[in-house]
Amino acid sequence: MSQADGLSKSKSGSMDDYLAAANIYKQILETEPDNYDATWKCAKALRFYAYTAQKNSVDGWKKICAQIGKEGMTYAQKAIDMKPDQPDGYYYFALNVGIYADGVSILTALKEGLKDKTQTSFEKVLELDKNYDNSGAVLGMGRFWSVLPWPLAKKKKALEYYREFQSTEFFGKEPESFVYISELLIDLGGKKNKEEARQILSTFKTDSPFFTKWSNELQAKL
Repeated sequence: MSQADGLSKSKSGSMDDYLAAANIYKQILETEPDNYDATWKCAKALRFYAYTAQKNSVDGWKKICAQIGKEGMTYAQKAIDMKPDQPDGYYYFALNVGIYADGVSILTALKEGLKDKTQTSFEKVLELDKNYDNSGAVLGMGRFWSVLPWPLAKKKKALEYYREFQSTEFFGKEPESFVYISELLIDLGGKKNKEEARQILSTFKTDSPFFTKWSNELQAKL
């Protein structure tokens, strides 16, 4: 398992690395189906495989996100069933729903009944370990409430989570945090919010084609 852990440890890894890691975890689970670490780590590797496809805007990334996100949810749910008192399964279930929704659309994910499970999964992570994965669940909850369609969206609630995330040492370390928060500020409107969004985006640097395009589109609205 150490080989797979090494391949999937970095968040800047390649798709090949994440896929190789996921396949190793799957091989382990063929003989050790109750191996908790291999189960949740497989869900993690799958999510980052799909996320990297999206981030790099590879051909067919939406199809990859749809397929792999769904598979990742399956492994994450197994991890939840194994150890419901640990945050790993809940966290990667929610993240895989997110990447799945990016592939099939939020409306499709909602029609499949994934809203409540995503919300409760993030909330469970916050209950168990708010700092898990650099406070990723705090950022995730902000994104969750900001992207839901009317009348489900709660923009002010989303901003509360984003403000909490901005107060941590982890703000700015993930490219999506810049665009998530800026997008919400622009949606909320007002001179002050737009000026803050402009300032955040002016410091945004990434080699991701996907997030660069998103940032440019947001700046065009200011």
